[in-house]
Amino acid sequence: MANFNMRMRTATSLLALLIAGATSSAYAQISTAATPPAPQAAAADTAGADELTEIVVTARKTGEDILKTPVAVSALTAEDIAARGIVSVQDISAFTPGMKVVNSSAGRNDRSFQQVIIRGFTPSNALSQTTSIFLDGVPVSSATAISNVTDPERVEVLKGPQSAYFGRQTFAGAVNVITRDPNTDDWGGSISGMLGTRNNRDFQAELSGPIVSDKLGIRVEAREFAKDGSYTNAGVPGQTLGDQETRSGSVALKFTPSEHFTAKFYGMITADDDGPSAQGLISAYTITGASGNVVVPSQSNCTLNGVTALGVAVKNAYICGTAPKLIGSPSANTANDAFIKTFLANPTSRLIDPGDGVQGYGLVSQYYHLHLAMDYEVPETNLVISSLTGYNHEYYSELADLDNYYDTTQTNPYGGTGSRSYFDYPYLVERKNEDVSQELRATYNQGPFRGTLGASFLDAKSQNALGGGNGALGVTSFSTINGMTRSKTVGVFYGLSYQLTDALTVSVDGRYQVDHLYAYAPPSGLTVKSNAFLPIDTYAGGAQIASHEYQSFLPRAIIQYDVTPDTMVYASYSEGVNPGAFNTAFLSGTALVQQTAAANGYKIEVEPEQIDNYEIGIKGKLFDNRVRYTIDAYRAVWKNQINNAAMLIFDPSTGSSQSVNATLNAGRVKMTGVEGDITAVLAHGLQLNVSGAINDSYIEKLVSPSVTQMTGVTDFTGKEDPLTSKYSAAIGLQYTHDLDLIAGSSAYVRGDFTYKSGVWSDAANILRSPDLTNVNLRLGLNTKTISAEFFRDQLVRQPQLYECH
Repeated sequence: MANFNMRMRTATSLLALLIAGATSSAYAQISTAATPPAPQAAAADTAGADELTEIVVTARKTGEDILKTPVAVSALTAEDIAARGIVSVQDISAFTPGMKVVNSSAGRNDRSFQQVIIRGFTPSNALSQTTSIFLDGVPVSSATAISNVTDPERVEVLKGPQSAYFGRQTFAGAVNVITRDPNTDDWGGSISGMLGTRNNRDFQAELSGPIVSDKLGIRVEAREFAKDGSYTNAGVPGQTLGDQETRSGSVALKFTPSEHFTAKFYGMITADDDGPSAQGLISAYTITGASGNVVVPSQSNCTLNGVTALGVAVKNAYICGTAPKLIGSPSANTANDAFIKTFLANPTSRLIDPGDGVQGYGLVSQYYHLHLAMDYEVPETNLVISSLTGYNHEYYSELADLDNYYDTTQTNPYGGTGSRSYFDYPYLVERKNEDVSQELRATYNQGPFRGTLGASFLDAKSQNALGGGNGALGVTSFSTINGMTRSKTVGVFYGLSYQLTDALTVSVDGRYQVDHLYAYAPPSGLTVKSNAFLPIDTYAGGAQIASHEYQSFLPRAIIQYDVTPDTMVYASYSEGVNPGAFNTAFLSGTALVQQTAAANGYKIEVEPEQIDNYEIGIKGKLFDNRVRYTIDAYRAVWKNQINNAAMLIFDPSTGSSQSVNATLNAGRVKMTGVEGDITAVLAHGLQLNVSGAINDSYIEKLVSPSVTQMTGVTDFTGKEDPLTSKYSAAIGLQYTHDLDLIAGSSAYVRGDFTYKSGVWSDAANILRSPDLTNVNLRLGLNTKTISAEFFRDQLVRQPQLYECH
């Protein structure tokens, strides 16, 4: 039998980026479906049931009831995803208290990167991470990739160190997206489409069925998404800021030649082609033109005692408290004039071939992912041998007006032939990431004993190029390719659980891991002028200039006790390590710059971050499985925290200052939190979802030269980590009513409210963003063949804070 689903959507929406503002969206959706029902219908059926269905998760690399898994984990099923309208990583974060996604840094807000923050463990910079992303248990190099997984089976958010089973960079947690298996018994498919204002469109198609009945199935999916930005560029009439366009496709093959062996192949490709991003300037200074007219008004409300690069005390105008709204509309110099075109066509000092890179202001990126999962159950042994092989390749090229303001009247004090005006600061960022991974493991489950033994390998390479300014573009190149960095990680892991009594189970797991890091000279070569870090020498392009090996053992111990058949409590202790890094940018500086950097504690090698995590929790169900709940509390000590330590160093011999950007082990933070999730069937057809988290942080020590220079703050004791919400919550209520007009039909109404408190812009805790709240109302009708839905969003969105002038 074949089945075919069709969905059509129309939309009206307004999305504000970087600026606090109200936005609303209204959608109408119509679906036609044969069996099995479309996700929307399945969501309504679940909400209309008198008891809750079991949720199976793979937090320990094997399927377990979420209420029996002694790990803090939030799960969104396919039904949850459809019912709540989740289409992006940000949406997952909105409905997962304690999780946050940041995609802005250093004056840019675009889709070239996304940081996933769990429990407030904010990475040190835009290219670092404390949480790793996985597809079917295979590591993924880019968090943006999982936004393009069409119709996943489930999304699992694991909180706390997950080193034993998931390995590298699961310091704060892991996000694992489980893709749907292909059909192996009959053919089916779906087509969905959405058209809306601002040229919104979102078209998806899926086809799945058996190539060989019951043996080999295939699932093919494709998606095209695009929308114009929410704001008109105040400096370029008719141009919108924040345009996005994505094309993606995936294929999955499932091979089951026998009852004991299963192999699943999954491949995905995505391509982004975005316009200039939506970002604006909130200035702490009044900037006037040559005639004395105000070009940029000041929004400062305080003055701080800062310090210059030369150590001279200075008064800095600043914005204290909650960030104000942007005055006027965002604007940017985005004209692709002769200088920009000449530069972007020049292959000199470009990491990405000009033909594949960005052709003007905006972003282009491509991402490829492949993985193969194989499981063999040894007959009559309860032993399963599994293999996971993965490959990722990503590149992006992005050009932005970094000062976030349009003006061509200001004289450029750094002028010269072909120079830009003062408020015209094009900045290019390009990056390549590539990795390959392999995992082998054996799992045994017999009676009271369960054991896992495995080994894994990851080889990851990364390289970036960046540069910009308002100098003579097109006359000289302003981009610099940094040297490649590489990490090879080998790990051996185990997990052992034993049920001592009917109620008491003890589990121990751990990973022994070896990280070998390498740094290489840039393609143009490197001349080291001081022996402060390396011997004075000239290194050829691509030559290895540094390497270091880190060894670590990461244990976890868990005790779980079944108070009743429906109630489980647990307590655990775990350790985690976030890999170290290299600082190499300052090696090209003058001898004095290198010596000054060394005197201020800068090093090539950055030691790994460490965490000790203590956790307790309770999970269970009540009232004949009409209520399901999970509550956990944790206390973690974040040691050897890696932080940015940028500083300006003046060299009298050259008469200029060099900005030294590096990371240091300069912090120690205590993290404390409580998280909870409750789902309840209040009455027939009436279902409630409530979740919330308090994720508190307390800085015990920190050295941050750049923040000190701006704010004058030298003692950060007692302050909170930046860019993370301390309070977050989500509430959803859905009522489903069976209809007698058509057999198997129902109507439903659903409301969702999500909240995340504002975040501090930096560790000084002086400037914070407004709180974020979102209200979503949905009305729908389902039958076995037709699904129709209308919903409306009302959003107040917090600005992403990264720069003040």
